Amino acid sequence: MQDIFAHLAALRRPRLLVRTARIGARDYSRRRDLKRVLGYGTLPKPAAAVMRLLDLERDHNRRREAGDAGYSLTRHVDVLIALMGEADGLRRPRLNVA
Repeated sequence: MQDIFAHLAALRRPRLLVRTARIGARDYSRRRDLKRVLGYGTLPKPAAAVMRLLDLERDHNRRREAGDAGYSLTRHVDVLIALMGEADGLRRPRLNVA
């Protein structure tokens, strides 16, 4: 788990990109947003989701830095929102109340 937080802490992205994602992360819904970002099917556990999202985000960032015509800012922000939401879930696990 500590390795995941080390990866997250090492991320360096433009301030406006991060600020936009933070605003979006306030309304993050795992069921709604994670399915949209990762694709439909069974949702992975939070730690596995963070690792997949880190890979996706890394790919989006490479495309952004390269000036790739296929780069989507909206998609990049969506991935960052999901990454922030999942990381927050790892930091503060929710109680399962039946």
